[in-house]
Amino acid sequence: MEPPPVFSAPTSIGCMVMKEKRLGYPNPGLGVGLRTVHYSHILSQRPSVDWFEIISENYIDSQGRPRYVLDQIAEHYPIVMHGVSLSIGSIDPLNFDYLQKLKSLASSVQALWVSDHLCWTGVAGRNTHDLLPLPYNDESLKHVVDRIRIVQDFLERPLVLENPSSYVTFTDSTMDEAEFVARMAEEADCGLLLDVNNVYVSSVNHDFDPVEYLNAIPHKRVVQYHLAGHTDMGTHRIDTHDDHVIDPVWELYRLAQHASGGAATLLEWDANIPAFEVVHAEVLKAKQYLGREHPVVDSFGIQASASVQPEIQKISASFPHPVHFVTAEVE
Repeated sequence: MEPPPVFSAPTSIGCMVMKEKRLGYPNPGLGVGLRTVHYSHILSQRPSVDWFEIISENYIDSQGRPRYVLDQIAEHYPIVMHGVSLSIGSIDPLNFDYLQKLKSLASSVQALWVSDHLCWTGVAGRNTHDLLPLPYNDESLKHVVDRIRIVQDFLERPLVLENPSSYVTFTDSTMDEAEFVARMAEEADCGLLLDVNNVYVSSVNHDFDPVEYLNAIPHKRVVQYHLAGHTDMGTHRIDTHDDHVIDPVWELYRLAQHASGGAATLLEWDANIPAFEVVHAEVLKAKQYLGREHPVVDSFGIQASASVQPEIQKISASFPHPVHFVTAEVE
């Protein structure tokens, strides 16, 4: 599908120069997830942030203070919408009332793009409020691609989908996640939100090489990156968004950014949320990794730097895991 016209976004204080567009979408720079605990600070201080990402469901049915604050912020900063209820992988019919609310909110705040997750969130009309994993096979791929096309036609813009963090795999998977994501993006002609922390978390939980995952992604379709902290449980990792980004995740981010040529970056912090200045400082660390030397590129693709490669290699060697996705029952 042809990219729709992009909403003209307000220019924010200190906004990075917008570079190459992906699917018609710009690179607004380094953003922060908008959270209620920071409302007063943002309204009173107008921090030098490039853009904000909102959780769509927090605003689509609100006419109270959250929506009032969002409207005020949208007058001064570009906004991106990130949903958690699209349930693109569910067998339930698509919820067109929900999609209409997304479309109306995107128009109202001039959202740069609309994103959600490659997952399902419920069945039979029940929402589990969790991002549940899919089996990766041709049948589920066709199902997801068909639904993405319908959503894109309704929203009149390319949808941007995020790779999930996951904790189980399925016996009827016939491909790994990276292949599924790559084929989905190409066949549905949609954008990708590459969550680098999710790649790392899942690589630990399922014993795969995160650099090989990055090499398999169609980088020209990456519209946005997510960064976040997570919790190390010893035998597995949980995507908790409650701490600073660790060094191996920063290294994967550096590799991904250089491979893609640069895309918008968002820092998520959803639990134990510190002062706004701490969250903002965390995403500004990305500048250090964007400015480093390009990774080695050979016939096998991108490679991690020598200083962090040992840490990444330890991912697959530190913990015992079940056999890979083809033979595992449910990990």
